[in-house]
Amino acid sequence: MSTTKKNKFTEGKIISSLLSLALPIIFANILQSAYQLIDTFWLGRLGADAVAAVSLSFPLLFLVLSIGSGLTLAGTVMVARYQGANNQKMVDFSSSQSVFLIFLTSIVLAIVSYFAAEPLMTIIGAGPDIIDDSITYFKVSSLGFVFLFIFFIFQSLMRGIGKVMLPVYIVLFTVILNAGLDPLFIYGYGPIPGYGVAGAAVSSVITQAIAATIGLVILFRGRQGIKVSLASMYFNMENLRKTFRIGFPASIEQSTRALGMTFMMVIVTSFGSDIVAAYGIGARMLSFIVVPALGLGIATTSLVGQNIGALKIKRAENVAKLSAKVAFFGFTGLGVIMFLVAEPLTAFFIPDDPMVIKEGALFIKIMSASFGFLGLQQVMNGTFNGAGFTKASMFISILGLWVVRFPLAYILSNTLAMGPVGIWWSFPISNLIAGTAAFIYFKTGYWKKRVIRDRSFLTAHE
Repeated sequence: MSTTKKNKFTEGKIISSLLSLALPIIFANILQSAYQLIDTFWLGRLGADAVAAVSLSFPLLFLVLSIGSGLTLAGTVMVARYQGANNQKMVDFSSSQSVFLIFLTSIVLAIVSYFAAEPLMTIIGAGPDIIDDSITYFKVSSLGFVFLFIFFIFQSLMRGIGKVMLPVYIVLFTVILNAGLDPLFIYGYGPIPGYGVAGAAVSSVITQAIAATIGLVILFRGRQGIKVSLASMYFNMENLRKTFRIGFPASIEQSTRALGMTFMMVIVTSFGSDIVAAYGIGARMLSFIVVPALGLGIATTSLVGQNIGALKIKRAENVAKLSAKVAFFGFTGLGVIMFLVAEPLTAFFIPDDPMVIKEGALFIKIMSASFGFLGLQQVMNGTFNGAGFTKASMFISILGLWVVRFPLAYILSNTLAMGPVGIWWSFPISNLIAGTAAFIYFKTGYWKKRVIRDRSFLTAHE
């Protein structure tokens, strides 16, 4: 049965609720992106080819992870709604189901990814100078998918109930550990041989395993607001239906984003390893904007979801409006800063390659003007996801990446012969169009009508 208790996220000042969720989530996401940045820092000392090999693997790794990411988002939305409705029994049951489904999904994806590494790298166009390292890095990374997915679902469930600081502590610990393990396994020391590019993947898998173990222990002990149990880990068709309805469009959204990155890499590789390295550096700098934008979007999802669970639709709308203002103006300011420091940032990662520094800095400068619209899109997507209307986020992402960015990148760089600069310009143009479209759709209010119709979610069997 449901119990009655005060929920700070459905009462009081919205700005304090939003910031108390968003800031730890943003910090945790920035820390998680530090895995790639630390890898890039140490691999950059091996040369541009090492960075290019990992840069080539990253979109494909993201593609595989995105397939299961919808389940983790569904976990956040469902738990947030039950938390808002003060239904602890369904919070625990839904969480157990989410852990079970993610575990099975991660095993399948890990096996498929390991054996598909070589053909995938061949299809994406890896050159002879980097293909071996790319394949090895991808194979080793795929072995850690089970651990990575388990921690992701733990993190998503904690965010759904508003316990956002706990994942931060775990991520901070593992990032610090990864920073020490990276040079150890990349270069070797004493009895430990140097594995080169693969060493970066080895250190990441070790830290991911530690994080997943900690997360599972916390969930099974049940002292942090969620208690999962083996008895609740089975195929429940009603829960599967809800998870699929929310999670499938979210998986498609993430997958199309990852596929867009992958196809973009196909265009980039046609200009040589230096441009691949420049793109890799620029993409990692972009992650410093995307990651906090996603964090704000996730906080919006959780806060909107909890208020919808409490049937406070107007408050949910006010959450979205405030988040939109914070995102647009905040990330526009970050874009100005990124523009000013583009060259030293690029040189920090690859200090001895003027060509890569020049192109990487140009990529960052061209993108930076549109960061406010990128943030706006992520917050609007977070609002739609919190309302359970994940199809809207899916269509907006498809618009930005497949209808605009990828075709435009090809046309500008090849048909109009602008070269790599044409690829760089496709990013701000697509951000502008997708962010504007998302905001216009939000203003139509259709997502609220869907919520009012769909209250069956809260009448789950007990």
